[in-house]
Amino acid sequence: MRLDTLSALNAERAARRPALIVTDPADGGQRLVRAAEIDADPLAPLLRERLRSGRSGLDEGPDGRPVFVAVHVPPVRFVVIGAVHISQALVPLASQLGLDLTVIDPRTAFASPERFPGVRLIAEWPDKALDEIGPLDAYTALAALTHDPKIDDPALVAALRADCVYIGALGSRKTHARRVERLQAAGFDEAAIGRIHAPIGLDIGAVSPAEIALSILAQVVATLRQDRIKDRIKGPDAAAGR
Repeated sequence: MRLDTLSALNAERAARRPALIVTDPADGGQRLVRAAEIDADPLAPLLRERLRSGRSGLDEGPDGRPVFVAVHVPPVRFVVIGAVHISQALVPLASQLGLDLTVIDPRTAFASPERFPGVRLIAEWPDKALDEIGPLDAYTALAALTHDPKIDDPALVAALRADCVYIGALGSRKTHARRVERLQAAGFDEAAIGRIHAPIGLDIGAVSPAEIALSILAQVVATLRQDRIKDRIKGPDAAAGR
C-alpha cells in the first residue's frame, strides 16, 4: 500500500469513519474510497453493498474486471453509564467479545480503579465524560445503568442524537414510562425513543448482576448481527431493567 493511501486510511480510522480500499488484482493498483465519496464512485453499488455487509472480498466490476474491496470500519465502542455491579460483570464478557469498553460514573465511591481494574473509567458527569472519549456515532453501543435520571438521561439524549447502534436503559416499565415522558419533553418523538431497549437485555429470566450483564451483551450482539450498523450506511450523509 502506498504511503499516501495508508496515511489517508489512518486518518479515516482516527476519525472513526468507514472507508474502503479498492485493489486491481491485475496490476496491484489501489485507491481509497471514503464513505462520503461512495455515491460518486463508478463502483458505487458494489462498494455500498460491501460496506453494508462489513465483509471484504473479490468482486467483478462493471467492466467485467475483478476488483478486491477491503472494508475498514471502526471497532464497536461500548459505553456503560454507571459503575455498578452489573457493569463489573460486563467487563470480562465485553473484553472477550472485543468491545472497546468505557465506564462512566460521576460517583467516585463507585467509579474507583479498585472496582474496575484495567478498565477505562471516567469519574465525570456524562456530558463532560462523553466529550473526553469523543463523539458517539453509529458504531457505539450505550447502556445506562444507574437508575438516576440526572446521570442516565444526558447520556441517553446524546446516544439518541448520535444514532448509536444500540441504546439500552436499566429500569422497570414504570421507570421507563417516566423516562419516556422526560425524553418527549426534551423533543424526542416516539420512533426515536422506541430505539431504547428498556427493560434492558434479552428476556432470559436474569436475576443476578452476572446474568443481567449476559442478557445485555446478548442483546448488543443480536443488534449488531441484525445489520443495524450496516443498514445505516446509505450514502454520503450516513451517521457515520430489570
